[in-house]
Amino acid sequence: MSWSHYLKLMRIDNVEERHFYEIESVKNNWSLNEPKRQYNSALYERLALSTDKEKVYRLSLEGQKVENPKDAVKDPYVLEFLGLQELPVYSESELESRIIDHLQQFLLESGTGFAFIGRQVRFTFDEEHFMVDLVFYNRLLRCFVLFDLKIGELKHQDIGQMQMYVHYYDRKVKLPDENPTIGILMCKEKNNAVVEMTLPEDNAQIFASKYETVLPSKEALQELLREHLSDEDEGRPR
Repeated sequence: MSWSHYLKLMRIDNVEERHFYEIESVKNNWSLNEPKRQYNSALYERLALSTDKEKVYRLSLEGQKVENPKDAVKDPYVLEFLGLQELPVYSESELESRIIDHLQQFLLESGTGFAFIGRQVRFTFDEEHFMVDLVFYNRLLRCFVLFDLKIGELKHQDIGQMQMYVHYYDRKVKLPDENPTIGILMCKEKNNAVVEMTLPEDNAQIFASKYETVLPSKEALQELLREHLSDEDEGRPR
């Protein structure tokens, strides 16, 4: 890292959080502006909210580790670089087009190991055509990652559709030595109860994540993280 990188990172008061951004900057060869962008989008808090206290500590020692499908998913995704906050109304095709136009930033937001395969990738069976919005491959997990974009509230039918996409890729596309396909539904709103009841209890392949078109309040996410860790402590046996 350059001295300018260190000057930016030195302004982060939380030592563990600062260590995390130092590790990620080196590991991902971030440009000078990228650590600032990731800090402002509260990447550390967003990753920490999806894990347990021990893994939160690991973030400051090892950075983000992608070892299982859940590690490759963020909730929420922050897509402020798309510029959609300026539009009162936009369609799913417009959201998809903006992501393609800003593919490098989207790959940085998605995390480590992602490679772009295609958009509106078509497959056909039983004489019917289907389109997957965005298809990626994660080199670390050695699996396909399918994204389906929803501009409104996520419905159980959307989850069922993604299950079909994932099943098709697992049975017809992936190689025998590759790992099961991951499906990520990116939506503006979601009902966690609907997601939980639609997916099987042992689900490890399909995930629903909200996306934000403006930077979230870092303070609000920090407060959520404190509550998350506090709840975890209270749930431990005495």
